[in-house]
Amino acid sequence: MLDVIARRRMVRSYRREPVSAELIDAVISAAFDAPSAGNTRSLELLVLTETGVADYWDTTLSGERRRGFPWPGLLDAPVLLLPYVDPARYVSRYAEPDKARTGLGVGTEAWTVPYWWVDGGAAVENMLLAANGLSLAGCFFGQFDHEAAVRERFGVPAQLRAIGTVAIGHPDLANDRSSRSTARPKRSVEELTHRGRW
Repeated sequence: MLDVIARRRMVRSYRREPVSAELIDAVISAAFDAPSAGNTRSLELLVLTETGVADYWDTTLSGERRRGFPWPGLLDAPVLLLPYVDPARYVSRYAEPDKARTGLGVGTEAWTVPYWWVDGGAAVENMLLAANGLSLAGCFFGQFDHEAAVRERFGVPAQLRAIGTVAIGHPDLANDRSSRSTARPKRSVEELTHRGRW
């Protein structure tokens, strides 16, 4: 298992080869195996294949932007998984008797750490690791200012918030190009780990 973690990286170029329904379902299942604060289980996934993938890119990357897009191979990923969370479900869950003492059931503003984002991030990592373990590749990227347009295009309920988008597929490593961010120096494990005290 540790080798899957060590091998995982963002892949931004894919072969135009479908992913079987069985493999897609395995990646989806991994998302729902992620931790969930209070067992709230707020995560929901929008799964796009074929025309849905094309509609996504038409919504988020059309015209001039697409012509200058530095990772055209990302658009060939045959599957896009869009994880959504519902902050109100966390508030409702933490208003229940077994969690009410936390004070988190009064509203989203009470959460100093918004666990819907934490749990959503864990689900994304599970999907990326599952894809890698199944000899697929994955890439997570944000929706940012396209969240509202994607919501409208695909009928996503208004109360849900997008974590981002996960592309999965068979990697085209010969044409893959890393982000410029990968050139940044990494801090060592020793530098980042504090044992006993800071």
